[in-house]
Amino acid sequence: MSGFFYVSLQSKKFNYYLEYMKDLTQGKEASVIFKFAMPMLIGNVFQQLYNMVDSIVVGQYLGREALAAVGASFPIIFSLCAMVIGLTIGGSVVVSQYFGAKQYDKVRRASDTINITLFLAGIIVALAGWFFSEDLFKLINLPEEIIPDATEYFSILMLTSAIPMFCYNGVAAVLRGIGNSKTPLYFLILSTALNAGLDYLFVAEFGWGIKGAAWATTIATLLSWLATLAYLYYTRSLVRLSLFNLSFDKTAFRESMRIGLPSGVQQTFVGLGSLALMVIVNQFGVNTIAAYTAAGRVDMFVAMPAMNFAAALSGFVGQNIGAGRYDRIKRGLKSTLIMTNITCILTTLVMLLFGKPIMRLFVDTSVADSVEVVRIGYEYLVIICSFYFVFCSMFTLNGVMRGAGATLIPMFITLFGLWFVRVPVAWLLSQTKMAETGIWWSIVVGWVIGFAGAYIYYKSGKWMKKALVHHRHAPEEDVENPDVSKDFTARI
Repeated sequence: MSGFFYVSLQSKKFNYYLEYMKDLTQGKEASVIFKFAMPMLIGNVFQQLYNMVDSIVVGQYLGREALAAVGASFPIIFSLCAMVIGLTIGGSVVVSQYFGAKQYDKVRRASDTINITLFLAGIIVALAGWFFSEDLFKLINLPEEIIPDATEYFSILMLTSAIPMFCYNGVAAVLRGIGNSKTPLYFLILSTALNAGLDYLFVAEFGWGIKGAAWATTIATLLSWLATLAYLYYTRSLVRLSLFNLSFDKTAFRESMRIGLPSGVQQTFVGLGSLALMVIVNQFGVNTIAAYTAAGRVDMFVAMPAMNFAAALSGFVGQNIGAGRYDRIKRGLKSTLIMTNITCILTTLVMLLFGKPIMRLFVDTSVADSVEVVRIGYEYLVIICSFYFVFCSMFTLNGVMRGAGATLIPMFITLFGLWFVRVPVAWLLSQTKMAETGIWWSIVVGWVIGFAGAYIYYKSGKWMKKALVHHRHAPEEDVENPDVSKDFTARI
């Protein structure tokens, strides 16, 4: 049943009321995936506004050096947080498969386990970021004039934001696993609006400099997490957190690690790959770093549809595998590929037509160097956006396989495309007359290799064997397509 539904679950001590949870095993696949993806997409757009607002306010009021400092921080932040991102992916898959199989006690225990794990991980990352901030920037050869601002921004952000950021994303991952992608969106919109207001207040009005941007993000992130917890508590959700009734489930942790660890390792090496690219970018000076920062913020907006449709598809695949509805997976994949590529074409046209005016939002156009920052950033957007259809297809295929719990092979494919293709090609081309343009083209080459590997593995059908929940009987024959074989792997 699509939409809201109510289930009374009898257990030893509690009656859980399942509210605002969506069953993804029924209904037209395209419609189900689209409706599930939209709140996540809107939510992630607002989440990216955190970074964009920081960059716009900092670039306009503090200059290109401060903009470059903010940009240099994010590859390091991503690298430190990447393993946890993988654990949230694994946890969401575990929850979605248990939920699809209607094993609600396991859903609750898995939820508690994910949140305990992420809270402890947040403490570790916060301390690591605080103590090693300056050393990390020196390690990536950041220009000396940028290091003080970068260190101040990064150390404040990590020490104060890591725990609430991890915990909020843990709760959001669990809610997505049970089909609720709307609730995190509402609190994200509120906190993003708060972040934008505080950014302007702290930086432009109070004159706190780059630390004002860091504190604005910290306050907004903390309030977003606390609001989500309050919602879970007062609505008596199935995945409500109770401080005095938390349970750590070793099986759920082990399965989350099995599924999420490859994604975590993948994300870690992706983050390190971004750092490697940052080292190459750094050799071209402040203008290129500032342009790379600003264009990267815009780039993330264009990438959002592919990433969120893929995340929705993972939840869709997880629930349908848990319910034994294998017939729906291929149709869901086709629908998602169509939706992501249509969205990708539209956003690419917007970037090509309006890329320069968008880039000007990040810099003070009265300053002479701003013209060069805009030129470099627009060049980046033209090259990258022209090949987003490859990125969309790659991400969508990986979304199917992650939903089934097959994350190891996609990890190796991604790492090969990054470390054996993108980084070496970026270094080689940057040493030619192409200069920084060669770095942008290396990203495209990496996508092509990644898509080829993902397609080959998908067609092999081996990823279907990684599911957490198995069914004794073959899937029911597809009612809409009765001539389709019951052997799913034979017809992909």
